[in-house]
Amino acid sequence: MEQAIFAGGCFWCMVKPFDEQPGIYSVVSGYTGGHVPNPTYEQVCTHTTGHTEAVEIVFDPAVISYEELVTIYWQQTDPTDAFGQFQDRGDNYRPVIFYLNEEQRVIAERSKQELQASGRYSQPIVTTIEPAAPFYPAEMYHQAYYKKNPANFARNHALRAQYLEGIWDHD
Repeated sequence: MEQAIFAGGCFWCMVKPFDEQPGIYSVVSGYTGGHVPNPTYEQVCTHTTGHTEAVEIVFDPAVISYEELVTIYWQQTDPTDAFGQFQDRGDNYRPVIFYLNEEQRVIAERSKQELQASGRYSQPIVTTIEPAAPFYPAEMYHQAYYKKNPANFARNHALRAQYLEGIWDHD
């Protein structure tokens, strides 16, 4: 098993697209990149801990590759928005691919360059690619949120889904 860590706005919206893929062992909502150990949701929301909401994915590379995960990631975010994602604003919602080794860094950088060159977006791709920092799982009520609270998840995900359909619907 290998790990991948992606930040793309509210972690509630980042779980389902990965959770539904074959070869995924787990998708955990949490916080990374900050300077406070074991932060709480309330602390992260103050924008003083430096953390970003993210998902940690444990996957079987024999079934699904890291490159495939990065492709799924791009299809969940607005990579031209450095200051949050959709209705979620602020540094704790910024888009980041956190790499755990040099191979992941190379794959992420190449994928970002290919996305920029594709012409799919008229604005620059500003998603950052950063070394992984300690990952802290979020509180249990945040885990598998789309399954536990489908109506609220649908409301929160609606703006994202509408935007993504407009960008990716012709693929």
